[in-house]
Amino acid sequence: MASRQYLILAILLGTLTAFAPMSIDMYLPSFPTLQREFSGDPGLVQATLSMFFVGLSIGQAFYGPISDRFGRKLPLYVGVILYIAGSIMAALTPSLEGLVAARFVQGIGGCAGMVIARAIVRDLFDERDSARMLTTLMLVMGLAPILAPIAGGQLLAAFGWQSIFWVLTGFGVFCLALTMLVLRESLPPERRQPGGVIVALRNYAFLARDLRFLAYVLTGTSVMAGMFAYIAGSPFVFIELHGVPPEHYGFLFGLNAVGLIAASQINHRLLARYSSRAILRASTIGFAVAAVLVGLNAATGIGGFPGLLVPLFFSVASLGFIAPNTTAAAMAMHGRIAGAASAFLGIMQFGVGAFVAALVGLLADGSARPMGIIIAACGLSALALQLLCLRPTRRLDD
Repeated sequence: MASRQYLILAILLGTLTAFAPMSIDMYLPSFPTLQREFSGDPGLVQATLSMFFVGLSIGQAFYGPISDRFGRKLPLYVGVILYIAGSIMAALTPSLEGLVAARFVQGIGGCAGMVIARAIVRDLFDERDSARMLTTLMLVMGLAPILAPIAGGQLLAAFGWQSIFWVLTGFGVFCLALTMLVLRESLPPERRQPGGVIVALRNYAFLARDLRFLAYVLTGTSVMAGMFAYIAGSPFVFIELHGVPPEHYGFLFGLNAVGLIAASQINHRLLARYSSRAILRASTIGFAVAAVLVGLNAATGIGGFPGLLVPLFFSVASLGFIAPNTTAAAMAMHGRIAGAASAFLGIMQFGVGAFVAALVGLLADGSARPMGIIIAACGLSALALQLLCLRPTRRLDD
């Protein structure tokens, strides 16, 4: 693939995978405002996040097999249109309950971009080149966690929380136009998988029996769950507990995203010399250490706010190594049903993410402990999967 085509594809797919971080990170600074404006239960405000994760998880179960059957573009159109409708519903809702429902619709639609983007990468590249492309996508989509919360904080201060969802509506319209005008179909008719619901369920059952596939999926899921605990807990911990102004929250959140982007680009260089599996093993150990330090700070308060921010930075940055390599290794095993494999991976990640986000809210006790302890548990879980399920891999030229 020519370098210009590669760059255009990376920008387009990176934009499609940015639906989740844009939709999550832009409205995080509005959590305290939503609670005050609607006089709502903090758990219900938290549900606007966890229900978005539920939508992301459920939707992927359908888009993956459907894209294997009908190609990648048509399901993508449907998903983006649903996302636009959910964003408009969110902007116009008169209640927190309505916002929870709108966020579910947003999630059902927005997940199409993520699951189909991964499938397109598998359509076009082998395992090593898939890891490189997925790393490149993280550079593009990594801008969202930097810019979205900053923009969300400024929009909140200037125009109110509804303006955030109008901007997300515009983002959906932009992605729909970009997909229609630029994206080429990557799955030709002769490679499509016939069948309906029964075939889809059979494919999922087949994937669930592949223990090595599951090991990679669950390692990535554990690390993503730690990220979701951070996303769900950090607005309260930063703004309410440590007194960070809502309009400044985005700068701290964005700083962690800079670490993620830097790690993803280091990963890109390491892939020229080491296998994705060797990089994965080392980075999972690093994530586990950082996650345990986050839990220690949350439980004891040792180090104060800086003692929390530093290990959080490294735990979030670890995702830049772990996410592309677990995805590439898992997807490489099942190119024939890439849509279903991508959906299975996404269902696990966002299903567990929804549970973790809800758990942070349910365990809320006015401290950083729920967020920190859950992140530590995720780090230990990822490490255990590496030690028990995945064999160490040496340099490629060994």
